[in-house]
Amino acid sequence: MKVEYINPFIESVYDLFSTMLGDEATRGDVGVSKDNPNPRDIMALIGISGHARGMVALSFPKATALNMVNKLLSSDTTEMDDTVSDAVAELVNIVAGGAKAKFPTENGKPLDLSLPTVVRGSGYEVDYPSGSVWLEVPFESGLGGFTMRVTFSFEGDGK
Repeated sequence: MKVEYINPFIESVYDLFSTMLGDEATRGDVGVSKDNPNPRDIMALIGISGHARGMVALSFPKATALNMVNKLLSSDTTEMDDTVSDAVAELVNIVAGGAKAKFPTENGKPLDLSLPTVVRGSGYEVDYPSGSVWLEVPFESGLGGFTMRVTFSFEGDGK
C-alpha cells in the first residue's frame, strides 16, 4: 500500500474534528501496524470496494469514545451502549466517506463503502486477512487519543 493513499483519510479525520466536534486532532507518526499492540474498548470498521479495495478502522479507548459521542450528540452518556456503537459507526462512515470524495472515480464510478461494523469490549482480537498491510496513524485530541488503520489497494497495484 502506498503511503500517499492514507492522506485523504487523515484529512477526513481533521475535517471531522473541525466541523463536527469543534476540536482539533493531531496525528502521530504513520507506520505499519503491528499485531494490535494497543488494546481498545471499541473499534469501527468499514470496507471499501470498487477500483480500490480495502478497509478503514477507528479504535478508541472507552473515555475517548464517550467524549466524542457526547460532543457529537450533545449528550452525557457514561456507558458503552448501542447509542455509542451507532455513533462510533457513524464516525468511521464520515471518515471513509470524506476520504472517498477525495479519490478520483474510475470510468465515472466512485468507490463504494460497506455498512460499518462495530466491535466493543476489551477481550477481542481482530484478525485481518493474511498478507494485508495496514498503515496505522495514532491521533491525539482534546477528546482523547485514538488510532486509525487503513489498508487498501487500487486495481493494477498488484497488492
